[in-house]
This record gives sequence, C-alpha cells and structure tokens, in this order.
Amino acid sequence: MDLDIVQLLIGLASGALGGNVAGKVMNSSMGTMGRSITGILGGAGLSSVAQMMGIGGVADPAAGSSLNLSSILSNVLSGGVGGGILTAILGMLKK
Repeated sequence: MDLDIVQLLIGLASGALGGNVAGKVMNSSMGTMGRSITGILGGAGLSSVAQMMGIGGVADPAAGSSLNLSSILSNVLSGGVGGGILTAILGMLKK
C-alpha cells in the first residue's frame, strides 16, 4: 500500500511539472496555479491508468526494494505526459 502512495506522489509531482512546461510552451493564459492543477490531475490520471495496466516498470517486493529505477522513471514519464496532455487540451479549449 505504501508503494502505491509513493508512486502516486511521483505521478502528481511530475504531472504538475509537465503541466507547467506544456502551458509555457503553448503560451497558455491559465497561470501557474491553473497549469499546476490541470497537470496534477492529468498526471495522477495517466499514472494511475499506467499502474493498473502494468505499463512500465513495477516494483519487485521479493527483491527487497520497494521502488526500482524502472518504476520511478515510468511514473515520472506517465505523470509528466499526462499532465502535459491535459494542460495542452484545456489550453486549446480556453483559447
């Protein structure tokens, strides 16, 4: 259970970062807070879906570690991409 929370937090943080990067690239008028919130939502969504589908690295509790590099990178990538996509979509709709 703790592993899921850590992976979710990684997805949330990278989603906020991805949302802000996408908003800056698009010159979105959403503001930093708006880009962060949409990024967090998109990052959490895609990160959760990726975990449920088993995409990317998974932690191997039998190996004695709760997280490995593969699972961290997959959560960062899915969170950042999800945050960027949702922010880009909402930025285009707002224009």
